[in-house]
Amino acid sequence: MKKILAIILPPMQGRKDFTPKMLYQVHLDALVPEDNFYRRLDATLELHFLYKETKKYYGTEGQESIDPVVFFKIMLVGYLNNINSDRALIRFCANCLDIRLFLRYDIDESLPWFSTISRTRQLYGEDVFLILFKKILSLCVEKGMVCGKRQAVDSAFIKANASMDSLVEKEVIENDVEAYAQEFNENSDEKIILPNSKKDKSKKTITSERKKHIEQHHAWKAKEYKDQPSNKNSKQIDEHGNLIRPQFLSNHTHESKTDRDARISVKPGKARQLNYFGQIAVDDAHHVITAACSDYADKRDAQCLENIIEITKENLAENEITLNEITADTGYSSGEALKYLDKNNIDAYIPNFGQYIPHREGFIYNKKLDQYECQRGNKAILPCKGVRTDSKGYSKKTYRSSESICKDCPFREQCCGKTTKFKKIDDSIHKPLYDKMHIKMQSPYAKRMSRIRSRTVEPVLGTLKNFLNMQRVNTRGIQQANKQVMMAALCYNLKKLMKFNRLKVKYNIQQAEIKLKTTSNHFKKAILLLMIRNRLSLHRTQIFT
Repeated sequence: MKKILAIILPPMQGRKDFTPKMLYQVHLDALVPEDNFYRRLDATLELHFLYKETKKYYGTEGQESIDPVVFFKIMLVGYLNNINSDRALIRFCANCLDIRLFLRYDIDESLPWFSTISRTRQLYGEDVFLILFKKILSLCVEKGMVCGKRQAVDSAFIKANASMDSLVEKEVIENDVEAYAQEFNENSDEKIILPNSKKDKSKKTITSERKKHIEQHHAWKAKEYKDQPSNKNSKQIDEHGNLIRPQFLSNHTHESKTDRDARISVKPGKARQLNYFGQIAVDDAHHVITAACSDYADKRDAQCLENIIEITKENLAENEITLNEITADTGYSSGEALKYLDKNNIDAYIPNFGQYIPHREGFIYNKKLDQYECQRGNKAILPCKGVRTDSKGYSKKTYRSSESICKDCPFREQCCGKTTKFKKIDDSIHKPLYDKMHIKMQSPYAKRMSRIRSRTVEPVLGTLKNFLNMQRVNTRGIQQANKQVMMAALCYNLKKLMKFNRLKVKYNIQQAEIKLKTTSNHFKKAILLLMIRNRLSLHRTQIFT
């Protein structure tokens, strides 16, 4: 009868009331599911080695600090959840039961104060963060996620924790003694201390080497912006009442008084702002980051290539992996970068920059005699006249013809110009390296490497910036920015490590091999063969490559 009534009658509406109890008998461990992410993370990552690595930063007396393991766990939570503020991070950790269990803080325990996180981050050196990065990278290697065959390199601007309004004009010191002292101190371990120096410490001394760049910038500024006020104290206001900043701010003439390591930089279509430069190298097997660092934003990619490659080589060597090939975009192309790669026998695939000219129309280069030979008109010879440095600092070899030969040539005006009576050609001193790279980039394998780069490192950079707290630096100084880049990179690797399933990869390879044997369609066979080729990189085999 009860079963019949239960089927016919609808259930009675319930209402939940909350009545606090005086005492509770509950364990935090029982409130968090067994398959919780932070439970699995705690079982995967052992962080007790941090006690030994951070011991040198503490004394033997005084009040106890925050537990180093707890600090780094809180940092991991912040990056994994894309939380940039220390205040918001502590509130988030306090409200989550699974994170409290991960940090070993019970329900009734208070978490560390947010300023403790900031002070501890500044206390630890970059070496501690690098050791943690290498630890997680080694776990990825042990699990078979890093092949080491190809590394894709790329960069991204990271917004500095400073406003453009904080820029002040640098002071140019005319005293050659002070200029020499600063230039010597910047390039030597020994220091020169000038007696009775009354120099304003808030303003940076400009050496004689940099003074030339400042004068060139001011000359360009006066020409380009002659109708705008040049006085640094004058201001312009737009129709909405907002301050219009002058467009002629430069790293040669201005610096931020808030963060002196931040640099003015801009990307096409973006506003000028103070940034840092994040550099990463990614293994193409399973998109694991093998190296990450920060640099000054006024550098070019090519100037940062040697540093990121050396870090990559060191990280891979510690896991008994050899760096074989790298691929990067055009920004990493320069004579010095190609010279470094050639010297270290690194097989690189980097397209030459747009100003590179593979050959000169109407001229043939004689490598043996180091001269250009004209193939039309009066058949002029352009011998090498020496090496000079242009205004941008590039070293070039100059080839120049004789006026007596070219002045009566029927092609003179077309070749030399209306008034010039001789032909001059400037080539980079590293042109043989550019030519070698140009020939290499014409091969089908090089085009494949370009596609590998775009699908490997670019999605990783997008993930770091949008989901792993690398959009903006929440600290100040190049060292702190470097720590932030490394933390974002190691958290990315950690998430990849937690999701990776070796058995699933092996199963997919076996299924593809079975289909390859049974199918008769040539197009399907090609697709399956490509899939097997990509999957087998997991086992570090050279088959199909």
